Amino acid sequence: MKLRCLLISMFVSTLTIQSWAESPKMKMATPIPQGIETPDMLETSIGKLISVDGVPDAATTQKVYDNLDLNRATEAFLSGIPIASMYAMKQGLLKHGPANTTAVLFEDLMDSEALWLTPNTTSVYMASWLELGDEPMVIETPPNVLGFVNDAWFQYVMDFGNAGPDEGKGGKFLIVPPGYDGNIPDGYHVAHTPTYGNWVIWRGFQVDASPKVAVQATKKLFRMYPLSEKGNPPKMTFVNISGQFDNTIHRMDYGYWDELNSTIQAEPIEGLDPETRGLLAAIGIKKGEEFKPDARMKTILTDAAMIGSVTARALTARPVDPRHYLYPGERIWTNPFIEGRYDFLLDGERLLDSRIYMHFYATGITPAMAIKNVGKGSQYAIAYLDEDGDALDGSKTYKINLPKNVPAKDFWSFTLYDNQTRGMLQTNQRFPGIDSNKDGLKQNTDGSYDVYFGPEAPEGQQNNWIQTDPDKGWNTILRLYGPLDAFYDKTWMPGDPELVAN
Repeated sequence: MKLRCLLISMFVSTLTIQSWAESPKMKMATPIPQGIETPDMLETSIGKLISVDGVPDAATTQKVYDNLDLNRATEAFLSGIPIASMYAMKQGLLKHGPANTTAVLFEDLMDSEALWLTPNTTSVYMASWLELGDEPMVIETPPNVLGFVNDAWFQYVMDFGNAGPDEGKGGKFLIVPPGYDGNIPDGYHVAHTPTYGNWVIWRGFQVDASPKVAVQATKKLFRMYPLSEKGNPPKMTFVNISGQFDNTIHRMDYGYWDELNSTIQAEPIEGLDPETRGLLAAIGIKKGEEFKPDARMKTILTDAAMIGSVTARALTARPVDPRHYLYPGERIWTNPFIEGRYDFLLDGERLLDSRIYMHFYATGITPAMAIKNVGKGSQYAIAYLDEDGDALDGSKTYKINLPKNVPAKDFWSFTLYDNQTRGMLQTNQRFPGIDSNKDGLKQNTDGSYDVYFGPEAPEGQQNNWIQTDPDKGWNTILRLYGPLDAFYDKTWMPGDPELVAN
């Protein structure tokens, strides 16, 4: 029956085309300029597309709609990574206690049991989840930290500490919720946020190789409370999670869409740009509506998550934009920020690949991470590949040479990460990193350093070695703390990972 109907349809179409072809020329007819008309049959990357004088047939219409939904879903996946990442961070923090009154502390430093995106092995990490209601919230901060607040869309809200308006002395900050039009008292550093949920993160510094001073300062001084309770602030609960499994990394499969939808439903949608809102709405994620895709759309969303996952990994490991390379044509080292744009805006253009790279690979948006700041803060160089452009293999041994006079006023460090999770690489070493403060670190006679990466330490290089897992790929970040001019003007360059043993 279906075959008969198809034959009849083809016959009718043929007669119609012949009829048109044999029709007399209309008086007002003019030549149609080339390129305006679309042929009735096209061979494309998504298959054959058939129309009847510009009207797609039913099968072609379904085909192009499936393709449109897949393209929009893939773009929505990539655009939504910041939101999904913050959702995962929120869930990881709230497992340890309620918002506003709980702070998680890595009192013995963060190690590889914690699944956080690309942390370092030297800072004292501390974080809280701030959930606003209908009034501002006060945050009291300790001195000598690098801290900031990001909203639920993973956008920058404010800095506190050494890069903040308190200039590292500690102070009182007032976070104003969306839509608030009440009185704002004096005596606070004020910041407005477009979302109710906000991530509060700060890093303390070791003193004499100990996190104790930083931890004690936070326990003594850090507070979060509603402005109306400033006369009698509630007590904070501090939870030490060093050495514990703690996941703050979002999913990369179909479950990603549920994570994304949760934040869309929880937050004021006005804080999200209309383009992203439109993409999400087109695939069924819309504020105030149930996310309930049918079987067809579930298949498309599953496919889009797979394509989006690999696309994000490619943009991170092998960036296509040459501006991501610190030494274009000379070295493999990359960085997600282009010209220091932490807001991913440059000359009125959205730096899409930069935003995807940053939020897939890492967490935390603050100008202090991206701008040139000689002698202060830190700068990052990232390596996924060896000097030949091949992915770094945990079963092999590599060497990275740091030429003499490493441009770091304070110190430099390497940390290793798992390519899949982007968390610290899990090996026999609790802290998969090395830094220039390490006792016994060997320096070459020319003033340079050789750092080795492999399953086993090369003979005589135990103190200059970080272990890899033979069954895992890995990547590394070279951090320069207190970066100097030679880093920024590129008169100093780290060597690429060099294969020294298979």
